[in-house]
Amino acid sequence: MPTILLVEDEPTLLATIAYTLRREGYQVLTAADGEAALALAAQEPDLVLLDVLLPRLDGFEVCRRLRQRSAVPILMLTAKSDEVDRVVGLELGADDYLTKPFGMRELLARVKALLRRRDLLVAELERRAVEAEGERLVAGDLVIDLAGHRVTRANQAVALTPREFDLLAFLVRHRDHVFSAERLLEQVWGYDQAVDARTVPVHIRSLREKLEEQPSQPRRLQTVRGVGYRFVG
Repeated sequence: MPTILLVEDEPTLLATIAYTLRREGYQVLTAADGEAALALAAQEPDLVLLDVLLPRLDGFEVCRRLRQRSAVPILMLTAKSDEVDRVVGLELGADDYLTKPFGMRELLARVKALLRRRDLLVAELERRAVEAEGERLVAGDLVIDLAGHRVTRANQAVALTPREFDLLAFLVRHRDHVFSAERLLEQVWGYDQAVDARTVPVHIRSLREKLEEQPSQPRRLQTVRGVGYRFVG
């Protein structure tokens, strides 16, 4: 279950909220002042319930410092109903605001909504990461941007012909697999084209000139004698 950091300096309210959250199955970390809250935040809770009026560091300052290092959802709790205070909290990065006194059912509803929003955001970021990875091939300092049809080596652009790009992308996508020249002609060029069998070693040699530290002793684009070629890395 998610871990919630509860920051509240009023002992009775702290105990009541903590009990309610634990009864719902949440793990709860508690702090009664701002400095203790920042120390516990290092445990990377899934949600922070943050009182505004705290000793040592107030909730606004805790919120500001948390936002400098984390995107954790923050629900601010305050006895103040002044709109200015709500605006200040939101401008500092709080995700929601709950004014005291409040009922436990309303608190739980806000908690569940924020955690659900967080889960959706995490899922979306993971989906985007998978999609971005699917559009790039990475091998050490070599990056092949499939969507942009660009190649960089050690952050320096490498100029490739369209066929060199296709051949490199195929070999990197199937790294450590050995392919004969005939298989590469089939997969990269297509048998429907009349292609001289010598074109594969010519393109391999050109790629080595552009990508290898020592083209005569290639470490990435290797020849397996009598079998074919493979990309290692």
